[in-house]
This record gives sequence, C-alpha cells and structure tokens, in this order.
Amino acid sequence: MTVSVSFRMGLCLFLLSFLFHSLYAHNDFFTSIGQMTDLLYTEKDLVTSLKEYIRQEENRLEQVKEWADKLDSLTSTATQDPEGFLGHPVNAFKLVKRLNSEWGDLENLVLKDTTNGFISNLTMQRQFFPTEEDQTGAAKALLRLQDTYQLSANTISNGDLPGVVHKSRMTVADCFELGKIAYSEADYYHTELWMAQALTQLDEGEESTIEKVTVMDYLNYAIYQQGELERALELTKRMLKLDPLPERKKYEMLCRGEGVKLTPRRQSRLFCRYFDNNRNPWLLLAPVKQEDEWDRPRIVRYHDIISDSEIKTVKELAKPRLRRATISNPITGVLETAPYRITTVHDPNTGKLTTAHYRVSKSAWLYEYEHSTIEKINQRIEDVTGLEMDTAEELQVANYGVGGQYEPHFDFGRKDEPDAFKELGTGNRIATWLFYMSDVSAGGATVFPDVGAAVWPKKGTAVFWYNLFASGEGDYSTRHAACPVLVGNKWVSNKWIHERGQEFRRPCAMSEME
Repeated sequence: MTVSVSFRMGLCLFLLSFLFHSLYAHNDFFTSIGQMTDLLYTEKDLVTSLKEYIRQEENRLEQVKEWADKLDSLTSTATQDPEGFLGHPVNAFKLVKRLNSEWGDLENLVLKDTTNGFISNLTMQRQFFPTEEDQTGAAKALLRLQDTYQLSANTISNGDLPGVVHKSRMTVADCFELGKIAYSEADYYHTELWMAQALTQLDEGEESTIEKVTVMDYLNYAIYQQGELERALELTKRMLKLDPLPERKKYEMLCRGEGVKLTPRRQSRLFCRYFDNNRNPWLLLAPVKQEDEWDRPRIVRYHDIISDSEIKTVKELAKPRLRRATISNPITGVLETAPYRITTVHDPNTGKLTTAHYRVSKSAWLYEYEHSTIEKINQRIEDVTGLEMDTAEELQVANYGVGGQYEPHFDFGRKDEPDAFKELGTGNRIATWLFYMSDVSAGGATVFPDVGAAVWPKKGTAVFWYNLFASGEGDYSTRHAACPVLVGNKWVSNKWIHERGQEFRRPCAMSEME
C-alpha cells in the first residue's frame, strides 16, 4: 500500500512538473525578466554538460595518442629487422595478439560515442528553449527602447546604457539580425540604422561570417525605400566594387553544376519512398514514387507522375496558344508580358543587387474544362499534395528554347507587395508544383541560389515545394530560377497553388517559421 501511494504521489508530481514546464515552454520569454533568468541557469547547465563531453573526448583521444606513440616506436624498431624481431617467440605472439584483439579494442575506443550525455541533456532542455517568436519579440523590444530613449545604434551596440553593471557589446551578426527583423516587417528606418551599424563594425575590422556585401544589400534597399536615391546609388557603386552581382554568380555557377551544397550530412537525410499521402484512396493501390531532392526548403520529386500520352496532349493543347511568358508585376500584382531585355536592378524583394528576373520563354494557360486530361492532372496534384485545386491558378505550360531562362525570383508575394494576386482573390501562392515534360540535353536546371540547390529536368517527373510556412510567412529560401537551355528543348508545366481553401488541409501554425 505504501509503495502504491508513493508511486501515485511521484506520478502526480511528475505530471504537475511536466504540465508546468509545457506551459512555461510556450510563454513569451522576452516579456518577463523573471522568466528569462531561468534561461541563464539552463544555459549554464548546458555549458557544464558540454565541458564534461569535452573532458571525456580529450581523455579518449589521449588514450588513442598513447597507443599510437607506443606502436609507432615498436613498429619502427621491428621493421628495421623484421625476421630477427619475429624470431623472438614473444614478439611473434604479441604481434598476433595485437592484430587479433588489441586493434579491435582500439577500434571500439575510437568509435566510442561520448556524446550521449550532452545530447540527451540538450534534447531535454531544448523543449524549454525560446522560439523564433521570442527572438523576434526581444528584437522588437530593443527597437522600441531605442526609439523611446533616443539611443543611437552605436550606443546600444557598445552596451553604453545608463546604470549598466554587466556591459555587453553586440557583434556584427547581432546588429545584422536586428536589421533583418526590421526588414522583414518593412521597417526600413530601423533596417538602415542597424545595417549601417553592422557595416561600421565591419569597416573597423571586426571579424564576422556576415559578408560586407550582404549587409550593404539590405542597407542599400532600406535607403532606397526611404526615397534617398542618391545615397542608394553611391552605396550601389561601392557594393559593385566589392562584389559585382553576387547572386548572379551563384545562379550561374549552379547552372553549370558548380557550388551545389549537397554535403554528405545533407545527403544522408534525403530518401526515396512509395507515398500514398496518408492512405489517400486514389493512391492506396498505386502509391507514387517520391524522392527527396533537398531538405531546407523541402523539395520533393515525384517520378513517373505524368505519362508520355498526357504530355503529348498537353503540348498539343498549348502549342497554338504559346505567347511570350508573363511575370507578376511587384507593384500592381497584375500578370504582365515579360520583357526580353536584361537589366541590372536592385531587387525589391531581397534587397539584393541582381539582374531583373525576366523570363525568356513562351507560355500558355490550360483550363480543365477544355480536356479530360487537364482535369485528371489537376486531380492527381490534389491527391498527392492534399491541397485544394479549386483556388489554384490554371495549368501553365512553358516552352524554353536555346537560351530560354527565368531569372531568380519568388513565386509568392512579399510584404512590400500588398496587391500581389489581389485580382485573383485567392490569397498568396502557398506552393508550387512543376512538371518536367521533356529531357534537356544540356542546361535548363531549376536552381535555388540562396541554399545552393539544383534540380535537373527529367521527363515524366514533377517537383513540389511550399512557398509559405504554415504560419503564412514567406519562405525566402525558395527564391529560384530556371537556367538557360544550352542544348535542347525544355517543356514544363506548373500549378501555382493558393492559400484559400487550405485552412483545414494545411492548418496555420503559431510560429512564424513553422
């Protein structure tokens, strides 16, 4: 009976503790210094755990080093007169013993995983970590303090606040992060202040992983948005001297198959599978072949997803209607014919100097009431993605000839484009589905310059990615481009899927980055 009561009391205490921490983990840390003090103790505990891991690693490596030094001396002596050395029966016995047993022990020592304690602690503590929302909230609080007490960015960065005991200086990365958060809110006044501070610290010689040209990209656009065109032009000239068209260089390298950031670690997270989209009735007997192309943003490819006969029908329907491709006007949101000229501009969506994202191709729009094949294709996309097609744009078919391309662009409307897709009345573009309807002899890849990803055309396949997080915020890592076709003829068709109608199919998330 005593054991039972104790057990129940312990269980109650555990559940109460779990409930407290679960509620606490979702609080806004930045709104209470009292709650934030606990984070300091959490971090201190993690540092202690990390130092213990380092001690174990150093001890393990010291044992390996001692073994290596001993064997180095022994083998140096033995190889001077191998036959004489092995003529001693003890030496012969010990050689066999070492190779049969002791090297196995060393292998186990080398492979010994000392990370368990630290990783377990980190995993347990992470559920109580602040979220992206907390970080954004803390940054906005700092900006409010700056305005209220009329503090310069330099004063805050140096930690020169009245009554401060524990002075802390901000790094270039800290200043850059504040500027980025202001930029994401279209707050160009604070974007300018903090990007300028980051640039000043870089000019003064502070070392940082943040590139000077990246800071200048944001600063330049913030100044431009506030109407100071001459200052923006001067900064553009300075930026061009440092790195002419950095995004374009990445884009062109990826098109050539260079600079793809497919590391072994990333590749180990990419898999192939048969996919039935949570037992969709239409996919149960014939699941589709799904392959991970990239992890962040998640890009998946579906193999054998459109047949040769369907491709033939789509092409036949589209050919008589092919016209110069359209792009979305970033100001009005209206689809306009894409010009052929290539112009160097400051991209209003990323703050980056780049070539204007003009599209060199011809396209046509196909409606499902025109042919049963289009209706079947739309239904297939809905079955595989689980997203509503009634509010999606019609199937767009595009044909790229030699040199045909689409410069880096976003498919979704940004915060500084309030009228994007307004005329459609279906919200923003939540996702993109892209069919490859031909093989391309050379060139023609779909590349994502910001993350170093490249997806190559393969007839009969399709790729899919979300343009928006579940919160409705745009995923800026989905900026992509269609590389010029070097040899061959590229046919694609795409479906831009919109927000309306997805409320229950892809529920909204609370965190901006989910």
